[in-house]
Amino acid sequence: MNRETVIAEALGLLDEVGLEAVSTRRLAKRLGVEQPSLYYYFRTKKDLLAAMAAAAMAPHARAPLPTPEDDWRDWFLDNTRSFRRTLLMRRDGARLHAGSTPTGDLDRIRHKINFLVASGVPEQDAQMAMLAASRFTVGCVLEEQAETSLGDSADTPAGVPPIDHEAAFEAGLALILNGLASRFHEAGCPTGDHENRKCL
Repeated sequence: MNRETVIAEALGLLDEVGLEAVSTRRLAKRLGVEQPSLYYYFRTKKDLLAAMAAAAMAPHARAPLPTPEDDWRDWFLDNTRSFRRTLLMRRDGARLHAGSTPTGDLDRIRHKINFLVASGVPEQDAQMAMLAASRFTVGCVLEEQAETSLGDSADTPAGVPPIDHEAAFEAGLALILNGLASRFHEAGCPTGDHENRKCL
């Protein structure tokens, strides 16, 4: 047994029973060890959950970083969609991620913000857009996964159409992107087109 094995089994347990039911007792039983032996790798359950959240984000964390040749709009959309897909890979993925601190991802976050700034996005707007997109995505997935966990009890009242979660996400994401693009107009760029730095 090693740290990576513990995390992998903890994520497997999460997928089976959900976040509420994840416990060190159940994890120890799953691993075939005594519960105190887990403290060698994680001093508290909070430490374990933080490690699980970081590992669950691995698919998104391995996505290619933007390059100067990329269009910032396309990248912003793709990056946020990648984040959503990753949250949906795990049962209660959004709940696991919510409140976690991306300490191991700070260099990637800085790279992304610097890319937006280099593309012409004001730095403060770039930071707030990344934060807004992240929190919007977590909220969308929280609602989607909560509905899934409720099963039949999540039936909507008569006459109320069911929510198309992906369509709702895409519509909200477009609003965030359009709001960010409009900041170019305030910065003196009539088209928002900074491909050739014409407005800089």
